[in-house]
Amino acid sequence: MRLSQYFLPTLKETPSEAQIVSHRYMLRAGMIRQASAGIYSWLPMGYRVMKKIEQIVREEQNATGAQEVLMPTIQSADLWKQSGRYDDYGKEMLRIEDRHGREMLYGPTNEELITDIFKASVRSYRELPKNLYHIQWKFRDEVRPRFGVMRGREFLMKDAYSFDIDFEGARRSYNKMFVAYLRTFARMGMRAIPMEADSGPIGGDMSHEFQILADTGESEIYCHRDFVEFDVLGSDIDFESDLQPIVDHWTSLYAATDDKHDPARFEAEVPEEKRVVHRGIEVGHIFYFGTKYSDPLGAHVAYSDGEPVAVHMGSYGVGVSRMPGAIIEASHDDAGIIWPESVAPFRVGLINLRSGDAACDAACEDAYAKLLGAGTEVLYDDREERPGPKFAEMDLIGLPWQLIIGPRGLKAGTVELKSRASGETEELSLDSALSRLLG
Repeated sequence: MRLSQYFLPTLKETPSEAQIVSHRYMLRAGMIRQASAGIYSWLPMGYRVMKKIEQIVREEQNATGAQEVLMPTIQSADLWKQSGRYDDYGKEMLRIEDRHGREMLYGPTNEELITDIFKASVRSYRELPKNLYHIQWKFRDEVRPRFGVMRGREFLMKDAYSFDIDFEGARRSYNKMFVAYLRTFARMGMRAIPMEADSGPIGGDMSHEFQILADTGESEIYCHRDFVEFDVLGSDIDFESDLQPIVDHWTSLYAATDDKHDPARFEAEVPEEKRVVHRGIEVGHIFYFGTKYSDPLGAHVAYSDGEPVAVHMGSYGVGVSRMPGAIIEASHDDAGIIWPESVAPFRVGLINLRSGDAACDAACEDAYAKLLGAGTEVLYDDREERPGPKFAEMDLIGLPWQLIIGPRGLKAGTVELKSRASGETEELSLDSALSRLLG
């Protein structure tokens, strides 16, 4: 993509309403624009990032055997009344009445609807287990939306729902999602630490939230430093095998948010030199809730003896539109965003330091064509602009690599290749730079 043709409305100044780093940089880098309080339009740069995040989430869900569906944003209030949540949910739920006087709502979550779909379609325990997920927009009318996409009112979410015949089956489904979440965040360049979360009246140990370390996180987290050494991508995962050893490994060390923190246990279990106390951002939550919805909504299947049994369920959420903000909070510097390669809007920023110069134009066009031909996503800054603003803008938007071509370097037979993550710049021939990028 040529930057002269790209819609990238960057800002030099930080808008006054932006209180945290991710909100500031997403506005300044032309990723989003506010439509109203807590509601944002996603511009091309931001939308590319969000779609890459969405695809990683989708691939890891599919790898577990989960199946993608798409449920509507508008739901009937009747199902929520059956589950008992319509009145309990409070003012965060946006309630609507259609022209026929039917009570509707803009779904903040989908337990009721997916349970109704399952109930109408599955009759026997032989058809279990099932895990259905979708990636859809949600709305929760927050009293005080803030921090940009980190705490908006409208948000894109992946929510999955598992259905099993009994608790042991539900644990197997839960473990699949636990491992899939570790892989999902690792593929995005994030180290997510599973923390035991409140399991409510269900009790038990099957409720975890996944936290990434970030200076501006919402929660204080306490954990063992060895978590940062754990690797979930280093080996292939057979999701049909027993995953409990992996779950046990990732839950064997101390990790807790401030509301679950036990200071005495932390000091007893974690050596002083291994203690980490840091801010964290929740990026996912998985939760087993038994028959909480299947009982009131009548989601039963016939067991081997012919008797109806309420299915055991779990839900598994990832805030897809929240993730770009979370990644920025964990990966930035004073100059701008530092995107991990897997979610970067473009992999390479090609900078022509003197557009209009015949030699620079020819070298840049050659590099641009070769990178595109090899399937590399390139943002080519071909504008007639001074080098300073070009460098500043490319650092702001945070592409992993910058290939810098100017007249002085070409005379010496070199170009510059800069790593955004390390800040290191290397002078080498254009062919060597292309080999490095395409190798």
